[in-house]
Formats: sequence, structure tokens, C-alpha cells
Amino acid sequence: MNTINNNTNLVESSIVNGGSEDADLRFAFDFFSDKIIQLEIMKDLIDVFPNVESCSTSVDPNSRNKRRREDIQKDNGDEAANSPDVADYHMDLFTVLKVRTLHVSSAVLAGKSMFFYKLFSNGMRESQQTHVTLRIEASEEAPIMELLNFMYRSSLSATSPPNLLDILMAADKFEVASCMRYCIRVLLSIPMTVESALLYLELPFNVRKANVVRPLIIAAKQYLATRYKNITKHQEELMGLPIAGVVALLSSDELQVASEDVVFDFVLKWARTQYPSLEERREIFRSKLIHFIRFPYMTCDKLRTVLTCNDVDHRVTSKLVFDALYFKNEVPHVQKILAAKSASTGRRFVERSYKYRPVKVVEFELPHQHCVVYLNLKREECANLFPSSRICSQDFHLGGQRFFLSAHCNMNQRSFYHCFDLFLCMHEKDSSNITIGYKFDVRSRSSLEYINKHKGNFVFTGGRAVGYRNFFGIPWTSFMAEDSLFFINGILHLRVELSVLEQS
Repeated sequence: MNTINNNTNLVESSIVNGGSEDADLRFAFDFFSDKIIQLEIMKDLIDVFPNVESCSTSVDPNSRNKRRREDIQKDNGDEAANSPDVADYHMDLFTVLKVRTLHVSSAVLAGKSMFFYKLFSNGMRESQQTHVTLRIEASEEAPIMELLNFMYRSSLSATSPPNLLDILMAADKFEVASCMRYCIRVLLSIPMTVESALLYLELPFNVRKANVVRPLIIAAKQYLATRYKNITKHQEELMGLPIAGVVALLSSDELQVASEDVVFDFVLKWARTQYPSLEERREIFRSKLIHFIRFPYMTCDKLRTVLTCNDVDHRVTSKLVFDALYFKNEVPHVQKILAAKSASTGRRFVERSYKYRPVKVVEFELPHQHCVVYLNLKREECANLFPSSRICSQDFHLGGQRFFLSAHCNMNQRSFYHCFDLFLCMHEKDSSNITIGYKFDVRSRSSLEYINKHKGNFVFTGGRAVGYRNFFGIPWTSFMAEDSLFFINGILHLRVELSVLEQS
């Protein structure tokens, strides 16, 4: 048993950073060493009960006994709790591996730690006693000794993220706010890696939610989201990512994906890789993943697929798909309200930076195959098209074929000014002929109604397109002007009605 001798008033070598003496430390102990802490070091709880999370350090062994007894009964039943094996568990759990005796200053500890302040000043019997016994797990010993060192010297010898995180958790447990701030400041100064980011995200929930720790968690999420924003490119590497990393990616608005369909397919593949058991996979979807997938921005075809996906509980997906369709049917200002409300709870109504713009599609089967496609473009998205870019919509289906809309900014070769173009395109690999009747409409700011700009019939084969250059018949500057007739609250509302006239 290691002790601090009252005659020398020096903390044992592990506390004073390798035995070095410090003037401030000597002064504190010379004048204020009035308490003796007995650190009883037990086996790590995880070694005794692998399925039970660690509990807080306790100065009341009775509460600890009660909790462990409940755990044993839960796992083994009341009858099993009296068996010799369970008795061995009790012996393992409460066997003291070693004891460290520390002479400390109650004034110094209470000044740095709310835990010790309450312990030494609660007016109860233990606050008047010289000896205090604390039980800790073996893995907590080194971090707690570093923490005690910090309370006297305001510095730490640890420099690696794993060691600093252990001290951070000890500081959280003993409510040493200044040490928590110190650890976070040092951790934020260390270049982030995938490994360190995952360590930060896998901190215990109560530590992650502390205000002082939030900047570290935000930085870790941002690092992973930036590194892996192209989830298609990094898909194989991401299959080994733990769930904390996957949730960090799903929380990001900046993923570089074609549509939310890609996100769902990625999560499904990851879940099947990590959780081969269907029951486990369904549970992890329900409890951890499903609310980070932004169903309102999936295509209608993918939403149909989700409803038949056996990996996810149908009761859960039915409601989410219904909510997604409800959102798609809402007017833009209501969508903005819903997005704002969800911003702090999974962000499922918040739009990501998709490569292809989401569309709303209303389909009819009678009297003939017919659909109405709505595409909304923000003013800034249109501005980014200048001088020669384009933006495409998500795919939609009609007559068994895949189509998409494509908006461009191009130079009008006749008038030599830039203008807005809009085209309806059929995918190249779709080879059959289909005759489509079409109408291109835009919503007018003056009437708030859709007005027709162009209409006609067109025979599509794979890779062909129909549309109009200078769609509005005005220069780009007039189209983008503040008094433009075509932007309503910063949104350009386009509508395309399509009917199948003939198919071969």
C-alpha cells in the first residue's frame, strides 16, 4: 500500500508528475493537508460483468452493492443469484486489489471540484471525518491520479487523445470543470484523425452532452463529414465505420450524393455488413439510424421500395413514408417551417446539398398514363448556373421509362445574351420509342397561378431530349432581376405535365 507520509507532506510520485516537487504543491500540503483519502481499487466492472456499463465512483458502497445485485438478478434470475457462480461474481466485484492512501487538502479539492465541495461541506458526519474512502475501478486509477495532480498544479502530463479522454471522464465524474476545459482545449489543438474523431464520438452520453465538450463533438462530426462527404467514393472504407461515425455522416447537410436514395442504400448496406442478424438490424435501424435518413427527399420509387424492405420494421417505415409524402405535397413556406422544427431533432426535413434536385411527382393511370412533375429552384441555385452551368432533377418514371429535367444557362446565339433553358430528357439506356405529350408551365408572381410557356408532342428514344432555349424569352439579367415575374419568395416554380400518347 502506497501512502503519502505526513512528515514529508509530499504527494506520492505518480501525483507530482514523476516525483518532481512543485513550490505551489508543497505550500498547499504544508498548510492545508487535513484529509486522508483511501482509494480502494477494484476490478474493472466490465471484466466482471461484460454486459453492464460502468457506474460512477461511489463513497457509499451500499448503493453500489444494491445496483450490482439487481444486475445479477436481471441476468440470471432470483434463483441463480444464490448459486456459487454468482457468489464468485460478488467476490470478484468487491475484492479490493490495492489501496492508495493520499493526504490531501480539503480546501484545494473543494475549490476545484464540486464533488469534493459537497463531500466536505454537506454538514453530515462524513464531512467532519478525517478519513474518506473512495472506491474506483482499476482503469480509473491513473486518470484520477492525474486529476488530483491537476487540482494542485493546473497542468497535466498526458498529451495523447486516449489518455486525455480518460482524464476528461474522471474530471466529469468528480465535477472538475477547469480540468474538463483544459482537456478540451488540448484535444482541439491536436490534429484530428479518423481514430481520434471516433474516440470523441464514442464518449459516454453524459460526457458528450456537457456544454464544455460540445465543441469537441462538433469538430469530430465536421471532420468525418468533410473527409467522407462523398460516401459513394469511400463506400468500402465506410463499411467498417462504427455506428457513431455513421450517425455523424447522416447528420451532415453537406454529403455529396445524387439524392437521398443513395443515402438509404448506403445505410442499408452498412447495416447488413455490421449486423447479419435480421432482428438486430431492425433494432439498430429503429433505435439509431432511421430518423437520420431524410425520407422527404427520396424519389417516390425509392419510397415504394422502402415500404417493402424487410430490413426495417414496416410499422416504422409506413409512418415515415406517409410523413415524407405529406411533406412533398406541402407548399414551400410550410416545408421551410417543418425543416426549421426538425433542425435539432435528426434534420429529416432539412435538404442536403444533393447533386440532383428533388421533384414532386403526381401520377395518374387513367384515362391514360399521365404525370405532373413539380421542380422548384432557389434563386441562388439559378444564379449559380451563370454563365454556362446546368442543374438536373432527380429521375422520375413514366410509361416504364426514366426521365429527368435539365435547367441551363447558355448564350443565345441569335441575340448574343445569356438566357435560361429547360429540357425534358430521357435516359440513354432506355431504348424503346415512346410518344409523349408535354406542357411546360411556370408560376407567375403576379397571379400566383401556373401559366403555360410551351407545349407539344415528342417521340422519345434513349438519350433524346425536348425543351426550349431562352425558355422565358428574356435575357438572363431580366430573368434574375429583383422585380422578376418568375421568382416568388426567392423560388422559381416549374411544372411539367406529361402524357403517354403512344408506346412501342
